Amino acid sequence: MRPSTTLKTTLKVAASIIIAAAGLTAAHTATAAPAAAPPDCSDGTVVQTDNGPVCGLDGDGIKNWLGIPYAASPVGNLRWEAPAPHPGWASTLQATESGSACPQPGDFRPGSTNEDCLKLDVRVPENAGNGPLPVMVQLHGGGFRLGVPSNGTRLATAGKVIQVEVRYRLGIIGFLSHASLGANAGNYGIEDQQAALGWVKRNIAKFGGDPGNVTIFGPSAGGSSVCANMASPTAAGLFHKGIIESGEYNSLRGVHATWQAQDCAAKLPTQQEAQQAGARFATAVGCGGAADVAACLRQVPVQTLLDKAGDGLGPDSGTLAPIVDGKTLTKSPGKAFDTGDFNKVPVIHGVARDETQIHPADTPQQFQALIQSQYGNLAPKVLKRYPLSEYPEPAVYITSRTILADSTSVCPALLNDRRLAEHVPVYAYRFDDTHAPPLPFIDATRPTGAFHVGEFSYLYHGTFPTQPALDPNQKAMQAQLTAQWTGFARTGDPNVEGTPRWTRFTSQKEAQMSLLPAGASRMTREISGPHHCNFWNQHAPFTN
Repeated sequence: MRPSTTLKTTLKVAASIIIAAAGLTAAHTATAAPAAAPPDCSDGTVVQTDNGPVCGLDGDGIKNWLGIPYAASPVGNLRWEAPAPHPGWASTLQATESGSACPQPGDFRPGSTNEDCLKLDVRVPENAGNGPLPVMVQLHGGGFRLGVPSNGTRLATAGKVIQVEVRYRLGIIGFLSHASLGANAGNYGIEDQQAALGWVKRNIAKFGGDPGNVTIFGPSAGGSSVCANMASPTAAGLFHKGIIESGEYNSLRGVHATWQAQDCAAKLPTQQEAQQAGARFATAVGCGGAADVAACLRQVPVQTLLDKAGDGLGPDSGTLAPIVDGKTLTKSPGKAFDTGDFNKVPVIHGVARDETQIHPADTPQQFQALIQSQYGNLAPKVLKRYPLSEYPEPAVYITSRTILADSTSVCPALLNDRRLAEHVPVYAYRFDDTHAPPLPFIDATRPTGAFHVGEFSYLYHGTFPTQPALDPNQKAMQAQLTAQWTGFARTGDPNVEGTPRWTRFTSQKEAQMSLLPAGASRMTREISGPHHCNFWNQHAPFTN
């Protein structure tokens, strides 16, 4: 079903949410050549990698190596192939500018059509003490269609960790499956992430990092990427901890969806379903009847591919997000967690209390239509559990926001907490701060509550020039999150001096850290009841 005009507006809002999670604005997606030559390398920054020497920039307490290739450029016959080893270089590579954004649509102009994007940034704090440093590999958000990683300078310097920021193939370039592309086609973007982790394993010691202490983390689709790599047999041994920030975010019921099925709770498309979608896409771009469909597809201009794929919700869009391809992913992450068939590492796993990527209703008529279309024959039961009379004005907006958040994000996250905790240490959290530093998608005229990836606005505060300075209460929250995230990366335990005690989530004690500013964060076990999770867990698809 094609989205209505109202829904299209909603999707643009949701896309801006994920762009915020990815750490960029429209202006940051530009891929045009810089007006000036890249800055020269700083003295004493030459490092010998397995592909050749690189040099970087030194200053303000951190050393940066930007735009290091970790795989061959996936162009020509390498489009829709697993990332190939880079051929290397002999002279010193000047790694002083971040690489291009991977191809993505121009919804938020100017987008990108540059396929030569498999590059990463390394940020190493100076004066961080003796011994190899823990490594945090950032996997950016963007619904697997948009985004670039955020600048991790503050997190690296304040937490005394090395941060690696990865660009990976997105959307139709990163996830198209078609029979002509092979029996395990698709998931190139996840394979890129794993190739970057392989680069880290081989090279990070030369930058002062510990290849035996690597944490992968990210917001939204970045959190979903953590789940995918935990579930992936081919990622075994490439990382040692995971931080999943708002990795359950997409609609699981009804006609309103923002993204293709992709998150930590979703039932991902099978290879057969993905190849059927790929066949329709090939026809849409004029390659369906070609003698060599793969060769034809590889000659289609990037912009044409992006235009035909669109938002991924049309019948001929192809696959724009992870699938169960039989190799990189043999089952959906939620299923892998449920069966214990995943890479068993300690995790921090969290959700925002009020997050939704579907616009809540504004009028009683919209409210009734939304609940009916989204929940079908469950609608009467939903309305009974969430009576408008129990919510303040604007009651329609707040009630629908709460329903959407509980059914799509909060309860799926709780279910995955339960699944994971049967096998690995889980430190769960619920982001409860309703006054987080604003992100560009926030409508200050609406009671948005504790919004999607609100913790991102603390961990990467300053990404957006329009953000106001943190007030004292927010500064305390930023210090807490930085200490807990980097402390977990260091030891696998987020309990560090100066932060509230964080107990593990277990089947006997379903405890979550309620994240609040001003030092008010505390453990809570009031999760399932207030969010009606027993009800949602009986009726939502993620339980199957």
